[in-house]
Amino acid sequence: MFKARYNVIGVMSGTSLDGVDLAHIIFDVSNEKWSYKIEQCTTIPYSDIWVNELKNGINYSNSELQTLNTNYTELLGETIKNFIEIHHISNLDFICSHGHTILHQPQKGLTLQIGNLPEIANITKQKVVCDFRVQDVKLGGQGAPLVPIGDRILFSDYDFCLNLGGFSNISFEVNKQRIAFDISPVNTVLNFHANTLGLEYDNKGNISASGNLNTELFTELNNLSFYQKTFPKSLGFEFVKETILPMIERFQISTEDKMRTFTEHIAYQIGKVLDSKTGKLLVSGGGVYNDFLIERMKSHLPTIEIIIPDEKTIQFKEALIFGLLGVLKVRNEINTLASVTGACHDHSSGKIFTPN
Repeated sequence: MFKARYNVIGVMSGTSLDGVDLAHIIFDVSNEKWSYKIEQCTTIPYSDIWVNELKNGINYSNSELQTLNTNYTELLGETIKNFIEIHHISNLDFICSHGHTILHQPQKGLTLQIGNLPEIANITKQKVVCDFRVQDVKLGGQGAPLVPIGDRILFSDYDFCLNLGGFSNISFEVNKQRIAFDISPVNTVLNFHANTLGLEYDNKGNISASGNLNTELFTELNNLSFYQKTFPKSLGFEFVKETILPMIERFQISTEDKMRTFTEHIAYQIGKVLDSKTGKLLVSGGGVYNDFLIERMKSHLPTIEIIIPDEKTIQFKEALIFGLLGVLKVRNEINTLASVTGACHDHSSGKIFTPN
């Protein structure tokens, strides 16, 4: 018999590079209905050195990537171990960790999340469920997005679930099938330009709001071939580095205008996805704090009710859902949907490591 309660830690590091999200979560299941409570949670920022390593990992050789993977596994393991000790967390069932995506090229059968080496179990002295994406790519899927099954199980009261992180991604039901896909870059681009002004990010979207919309750049962005593709589809930092940033840099306009134009692009693409639809849209992720972006989204979504949840859910929804994915893996239940990733079938993805 499976347990009815699970005491776990969910761990997530996203493309925004703001740090490692850790959430201590209690999951309960009764009559196949899941509920959760987020207990202690925090984000541990990366040092400048680690931000540079994670940004540049895409350019590393295989041997350099192996070294990076080893070092990052040690960093992540120690970070989780400290979180457990600081908050006096006991009787854990296991840790569920996403790792950090360095390469994501599913069309080449490749996705790499560092920090998922077996040593993480020895460092934390806990069972660890991790490396959730590789199996899906081997089964012909995109390896992403993986969060939608959590949206279905934990947030079924909402018609649509949108995450605004390094990229925007959405999930919803169509004919009793979960559909999900990446929409566009978000903070990967906005933070890059804020960094050029000596800032970590655009606080409340004030910089973007001060700029002017460049219609030529706006049109070029919207005409990119990715936006014409049907789902399943996903984005990696490669798309930002090779396509988006060079396109923006060709325009001799102010940083404020670049950010204003890209913010409009984000909102416009979300509006296109939800065109003519009605219902409740749950929005989470760091982009929720960008007031200007939310304002522009509302103007493109006149028939949608935008709902911003409690602080813990905003900040730790992905860590929460990777916690759930780990629970489902341990129960040998489906945690990855073929309707979302394009894999040849639904499956239970992830690796389980136990300490020596």
